[in-house]
Amino acid sequence: MKLGAGLLLLTFVASSPEIRYFRYERPVERSPQPAGQVCLPLGGEIFAHSSPQLADLRLYHDGIETPYVIRTATPPEGTERSIAPLNLGARGGQTVFDAELPDTHYSDLQLDVTAQNFIATVTVTGSRAKDGSAETKLGAYTIFDLTRQKLGRSTVLHLPESDFPYLHFRIAGPLSPEKVKGLSVERLPASQPMYMTVAESAQVARKGHSSILEFTLPAHVPVDWIAFAPGASPALFSRDVSISVAAIPEKPATDGAEPPQPVVASGNLLRVHSNQNGHRIDEERLAIDAPSVDFDRPAKWTVTIDNGDDAPLTFASVRLQMLERTLCFEAAANTSYTLYYGDAALAAPRYDYATLFVAQANASPATAGTEQPNPAYQSRPDERPFTEKHPALLWVALIAVIALLGIIALRSAKRPA
Repeated sequence: MKLGAGLLLLTFVASSPEIRYFRYERPVERSPQPAGQVCLPLGGEIFAHSSPQLADLRLYHDGIETPYVIRTATPPEGTERSIAPLNLGARGGQTVFDAELPDTHYSDLQLDVTAQNFIATVTVTGSRAKDGSAETKLGAYTIFDLTRQKLGRSTVLHLPESDFPYLHFRIAGPLSPEKVKGLSVERLPASQPMYMTVAESAQVARKGHSSILEFTLPAHVPVDWIAFAPGASPALFSRDVSISVAAIPEKPATDGAEPPQPVVASGNLLRVHSNQNGHRIDEERLAIDAPSVDFDRPAKWTVTIDNGDDAPLTFASVRLQMLERTLCFEAAANTSYTLYYGDAALAAPRYDYATLFVAQANASPATAGTEQPNPAYQSRPDERPFTEKHPALLWVALIAVIALLGIIALRSAKRPA
């Protein structure tokens, strides 16, 4: 019993980091080298040779491990809060309603409108009193549905950053009150997210009515955002986009096995700059969220733009981007630091520094130097328990015990009473 418990304990003991077991290293380059907080961005190439989520990344100076924290740029909020319209009705030939906003900063609002093939102007005012006194005009915005022209729709109001708890809306156009179901608002992040490009291409292949771009990324490299830079013409378009991501097999399947199923996602590209029935429309949507994947092997990304019967779009570039990841630590003056990674046996570190971290506005910038093989590298010894290294012996021992028990039982049966 004690032996079994000991083996079980060994199974869950995490390996300890040692410089000799890391395959790769990168110097931390900073000049000058004052004491204090230092922050450096982590590029996608570091992810390619690290464990998932950078679990094996370590920072050393003079052979001593240095605590750090990795900060990820705040992504846009993925959840929307729906708000029901208040006092919805018609006044002076216009649809009017009020809305009580959550206690937060906001910018873009999206109206939930069920109508199709319309153009309307929405005037928005804000107030801090529920009775609408002391209103502040926030702007007039054009919303539209150009389905008949195959130019999509947009009911987004691009308000300036606001925190008014009460908003009043007046809609001039062919939208009756029953067509307005409410609005939704996303929490405005404390700062605009920063992205780093991990792959970029303008090589577009044509297949039928589709434009196709392909990318190959190393294992574990994250992609959070896909940004498109279309040419100046056409000025009006609405194109559906599909994204497919699949791990690349290590070798072609020869036994008829099914290839790995891709992860798929979709979005829409929109650009409308025109005058429609006296309304000026300027609306662009040229980026989409990327599907969340993390493969242990290189991955093939396929981006397909459906052109329908229209002329294919041209692109100056299409960029796969990840949210900026920044590594911060407390540095000693005139001290050199080195990043090490490439030891799959390690679990993610847990530092008090990360728990108690406070970002400083005057943190010193730094960069990660060129990746190099660790000259001291050696393979980590196999630290698995004996039973995991030799699983066949466990079965042999089990069969032997069963056979021995069978012999004892047989002899006991033959013994005279």
